Amino acid sequence: MDHRIAASARMQKKRLFAFGIPALIFVYLAYIFISFDVAGLYHRADIDNARTLVADSYSYKTHVARDNRSGEVSVAIEGERKGTYPEGSSPDWVTLGDETVVDLGAGHIVTYAGTQVSYDIPGYGLVTADPGRNGVQAEFPAGELPEWINASKNRVTITTEAGRLTITRNRTEVLRYFTGWELFFFTLDSPFHGKGLGEMIGLAFSSDRVVEGKSNIAAMVDQFLNNKMWQHASVFWAIFETILMAFLGTFGAAIISLPLAFMAAKNFTPLRSVRFGFRRVFDFLRGVDGLIWTIILSRAFGPGPLTGALAILLTDTGSFGKMFSEALENVDKKQIEGVASTGAKPLQRYRFGVIPQLTPVLLSQVLYYLESNTRSATIIGAITGGGIGLLLTQAMVTQKDWEEVSYYIILILLMVMMMDWLSGILRRKLIKGDGGGH
Repeated sequence: MDHRIAASARMQKKRLFAFGIPALIFVYLAYIFISFDVAGLYHRADIDNARTLVADSYSYKTHVARDNRSGEVSVAIEGERKGTYPEGSSPDWVTLGDETVVDLGAGHIVTYAGTQVSYDIPGYGLVTADPGRNGVQAEFPAGELPEWINASKNRVTITTEAGRLTITRNRTEVLRYFTGWELFFFTLDSPFHGKGLGEMIGLAFSSDRVVEGKSNIAAMVDQFLNNKMWQHASVFWAIFETILMAFLGTFGAAIISLPLAFMAAKNFTPLRSVRFGFRRVFDFLRGVDGLIWTIILSRAFGPGPLTGALAILLTDTGSFGKMFSEALENVDKKQIEGVASTGAKPLQRYRFGVIPQLTPVLLSQVLYYLESNTRSATIIGAITGGGIGLLLTQAMVTQKDWEEVSYYIILILLMVMMMDWLSGILRRKLIKGDGGGH
């Protein structure tokens, strides 16, 4: 009878767990759904903005703008001064003259004639507008305006698959999108701009110098690195700063924490109060997040990559100190006693009896943290004003240079992959002894 009661109780407990745990999970998810306003987030999401952001990350737009007061027409890539075509020049789809004709392709033609603007839209008709002091006087084909035309007294915006036309009292502007990153290799004022791969290869091996005083290959490299729009040299230096921050912080922490770990290890420091003090120091250092250390150190020492390296060093000193002290407590005493039997002094016992046992653990942990800190240094750099993180933040703040954001993210991914690959090689060579001679 007692066995039946016990079995029944066990079955009831299993049923409780079987139904109770899913019920708790459901309640928790419902709480998250309500407290985080997931439904509101869905309604606030703007698909059009998301689509524009994604498109801007792999495409660019050329602006053909006219000052309606002076009649002056300018053509600029991304609307930047650094990407402005010289006066009197334009891409082949823009014809300058008494009338400026912008051929957007597929029959879409925008014309600036005098003070008027016209847009011939295939399948819809001709739109004309005369901007001036009284606003934008626009005429449209008969019928209700489609959704892709937004018209008011002072502004007309027409968005088609070919481009966008915006007309205001003082300015008329056509935007045309192209796939790719604008002027990524060479800017408009570079003698290498617009040349194909075959031409570039031919110039590389040609004795005729394009830039006086430099070989063509040296000139190409110089023009690429000093690209006024993309600043490749500065970006590559920022990547180096990010790696340097992670390297200095990680290995500096390893060097500092190793001797301190002996003071926190039970088998090397018999005094409990000393061990307790050092362990609490380690807890404090790793308990404060690296970003908090970054903000504190930025106030104390000012911005810069060295501040970021110090923030990583402080956090990792606490983590390494804890891990190294635990590893020290698990070392094989027989090896230490064997070294001591040779008459070795305490420091020699540590050097030849302890360190060789710890080396695999130390290296694996340090290399793993180096990989992780390479990513962390990107965020830390955004706060301390150093490395690729700063450039990434600046590009995101502008809300328009999303192609640069994509460029920096790709470089960060390549940097992390490279660090992972290098650390893997080092682990095989230094820890497992793979890759050396037999």
